[in-house]
Parts: sequence; C-alpha cells; structure tokens
Amino acid sequence: MNGLESIVLRNRLAQAGFEPSVFRYPSTRGDISEAGAALAAHLRSFDDVHLVGHSLGGLVILAATESGRALPAGRVVLLGSPVQGSRVARTVAGWSTGALLMGRLAAVELTRHDTRIWRSPRELGIIAGSRSFGMGRLFAELPAPNDGTVCVDETNVAGAKERIVLDVSHTGMLISSAVAQATSRFLAQGRF
Repeated sequence: MNGLESIVLRNRLAQAGFEPSVFRYPSTRGDISEAGAALAAHLRSFDDVHLVGHSLGGLVILAATESGRALPAGRVVLLGSPVQGSRVARTVAGWSTGALLMGRLAAVELTRHDTRIWRSPRELGIIAGSRSFGMGRLFAELPAPNDGTVCVDETNVAGAKERIVLDVSHTGMLISSAVAQATSRFLAQGRF
C-alpha cells in the first residue's frame, strides 16, 4: 500500500503531538524477514521511535523487533494484526490462484498459525476490532468477535502489556477517532 490508507490516522496522531511517517514495504513479494530487516535498518536512524502497524504491517514490526538487532526505544501498537495467522488468508490460499492473489509475503505469513510471544523490551499494546463488517466475511466463516477480516483471537500476543477491543471494522480502524485516541494514549503513557 502507498500510505494513503492511513492518512486520517496519521493526521490524528500528528494532532496529538506525534510526528508520523510511513514505512513502505513490498506486501506482495519478498518475505517478512526482508521487510523486517529493512524496517530495523530504517529505525536505526532515529534516537527513539514509536511504531504503529495495521494488519500485515504489524507483522513487519514483529519481524523487525524479533530480529535481535538493537533498535531505538519506543512503544508499539498493533491494529488488527493477525499475529496468530488468518482464517481468511488460509481459506483464500487454498484456492488455485489464492496465494498468487495475496502475494508471497502475505500468503506465507498470514497462513501460518503461530503462537507469538512478545520478548522485546518495548511496551506492546494491541487494538482489535469487533465490528464484523468487511470483505473477509465473504471468504471464510469467522467466529465472533471479529472485525470482518481478522478475528480477535488472531490478534493475541503473549507478553503484550495491554489489549483492547473496540467496536470498529478492520479497515475502519484507520479512520476511527477512538482507535487514534487509544493509540495516542498508549504511545504517550503505555496504557489505553
């Protein structure tokens, strides 16, 4: 994605006193370790930096923080990131052209079913959505609660400091004032 999808969230974070920037990575090719390494290299140009990742972007953040590379201080917020894998992705990947449609990085990462453990010294906050409205419901049967694409249980990371579920859809997280406010609070105070 080109970053335009997060412009509302970035503007709200800027109004809260942060200086958002976009890290772009190839979401249809390459692999998660390459994207994570590129993010880690980019982060080393900062003294301290908070990270906010939506969906697959959250998995790139996890790859960067799990790489063992020294990174600047800061907090992390994941927004609807399917860190335990994605039921929708596993269904789509089972189609004859499904993996091709998703792209290599997404097909590999989203079809895994891993139990992730947060080991970084950074404080991690997770925001999941419970408004079941989205394209994912067309491709797979999703148990409640879900955001229409990612189920709440797919966003769990053992070791996260805090976690909240808001009444937002997967894409709606990017324009939700409640998500922006919760993200700002966690980045500033380490709590939602």
